Formats: sequence, C-alpha cells, structure tokens
Amino acid sequence: MSELLLLNGPNLGILGRREPEVYGTDTLADIADAVADEVADRGWKVLSHQYDSEGELVRSIHEHDDTVGAIVNPGALMIAGWSLRDALANYPSPWIEVHISNVWAREAFRHESVLAPLAAGVIAGLGTTGYRLAARALLAGAGR
Repeated sequence: MSELLLLNGPNLGILGRREPEVYGTDTLADIADAVADEVADRGWKVLSHQYDSEGELVRSIHEHDDTVGAIVNPGALMIAGWSLRDALANYPSPWIEVHISNVWAREAFRHESVLAPLAAGVIAGLGTTGYRLAARALLAGAGR
C-alpha cells in the first residue's frame, strides 16, 4: 500500500484550541481523517506526524522518503527552517506546503517561505480545506 506523509510543524499539535478565530476548530486528527478520506480511493494510507522540533521533522522526512508524496505545514519554520528545507530538497516525491491562514494577510515576517521554492505548490488561507486540496493535487500528479 502506498503511503502519503502528512507533516505538521510547531504549535500545530494544539489545533482546535489554538486561536480558533485564525486556525478554526478542526484538530489534527480531523485533518488526518479528511486527508485519508481524499486518498482512500487510490488505496493510499496517511502517515500523520506533528513535531514541535525541527530536528524531529527532518528525521520524519528522512525516515519516510519512500512515501508517494507529502503535505507539509511547517508552521513558523517556513520563515527560517533551513535544515527542514535541506531535508525537503532531498525528498524524492512531490510535496505541497499548506498554511491554514493566509500568511500574506498577516504580519510581514510571515510573507516569505524558505521552503516554498522547493514545493510542487503552496496553499494558504483556505483553512483546513487546504489539506484536502493538497491531497487532491497530489492524487492528480502535482509536481511529477
């Protein structure tokens, strides 16, 4: 069975109760279930991981480099997650960067991602629906 990596960075483990006016009320479990629903017909399984540490995110990418693709919400590591960027540069399958909020409508320091130039695509500002859209794009062969 093929596996899709769903990777979430710092502070995303408290989704559902973290600033619901910005991030909504869906939890990571809700998001993983939604992504699993999207990819089930293809027979893909979702491997969902969340870490507050950049090193653990890097390790997860290396340990799962045989997955068919990845959906990555790096959280604030989009700004200066250079080791995360290096790990994703070596990840052999397409991956999509997702942000729940519209980062360009927020503080100026959130307006540039060091990861985005490597991604097959970036989805931001569509709430947790962005994860489903990323799954659909990967199913359609984004980045191949």
